[in-house]
Amino acid sequence: MAGRRSRPVTLSDVAALAGVSVSTASKALNGREEVAAATRDRVLAAADKLSFQPAMVARGQSSGRTRTVGLISDEVAGRPTFPILLGVENALSDKEMSVLLCDTQSDPTRRQHYIRTLLAHPVDGFIVVGDGSNRRASLTRHIPVPVVYVYGESTDHRDLSVLADDTDGGRLATEHLVSLHRKHIAHVTGPPNNRAARDRAAALRTVLDEAWLALVGEPLFGEWSQTWGRHAAKMLATTYPNLDAIFCGNDQIAAGVAQALQNLGALIPDDIAIVGYDNWEVFAADCQPPLTTVDLNLQQLGTTAVTELLAALGGRQRHGVIRQPCRLVVRESTGPPPSFE
Repeated sequence: MAGRRSRPVTLSDVAALAGVSVSTASKALNGREEVAAATRDRVLAAADKLSFQPAMVARGQSSGRTRTVGLISDEVAGRPTFPILLGVENALSDKEMSVLLCDTQSDPTRRQHYIRTLLAHPVDGFIVVGDGSNRRASLTRHIPVPVVYVYGESTDHRDLSVLADDTDGGRLATEHLVSLHRKHIAHVTGPPNNRAARDRAAALRTVLDEAWLALVGEPLFGEWSQTWGRHAAKMLATTYPNLDAIFCGNDQIAAGVAQALQNLGALIPDDIAIVGYDNWEVFAADCQPPLTTVDLNLQQLGTTAVTELLAALGGRQRHGVIRQPCRLVVRESTGPPPSFE
């Protein structure tokens, strides 16, 4: 944390430290195109070092709430952002509040620009949406209003992060296959350095151990893609002829697995049952047959983030991690439950 100053930091202070005019500093902080990239970076660095807050922030904080929240995403076009945004918008509209969305495209300079732009608006608080399940660097020291992280966990334990519970999701998928009396279950998933992939694989092993079943081979880590799903499915089908189920780390992989198995003449789910992950409609519902999959409840993540942000604005700031349960969506790729008649 920066030490307290005897007076507020001004734009002139930032300009002096950066070695530019006040006019240039103002243009750089507002993202004007006529400022050279190197100059903009120097001004942003000076503003960061001085913990500069535009005057509009102080005015907004002294006059009360603006009833506006800033949402920063590193990948607006990515899978999680839109359903999370929908949950945020619905929750805020119920409180007659609005959200401003900014796409940083994972660019640190762009991210700092949007933080300053939103603060200058100003906004009452921030929701930061991650682009993956791995931990992300905290932005809180740059932001003088409450912040809640969603989907990607902050590296600072003093922050609050709202996440989907991938251990719970992995357990749901595996318990479903075990309940269908599948005994030879394999796992195809994403990169080994991905936290969600590791958590789902660990949950799979735990459930199989509890059921006294052995995993077929080792978890196959690869890409989050249909191509990887097709390749892994061919490898499994030719190596393990008694294979009767595959738990896939996401729906893209599962769609590729289903395609490859059908090309090899396997019947789904009669011969091999498939469970996906994410409940991404474009893959899960359109797959042939439609995929049983784990839904991350992304819209609810957005709703929970708003609830926690409003609590923080009311003086009830929480810290740590909230892990939200997933739900299983059963479709034709695993077939009907077994009959016990």
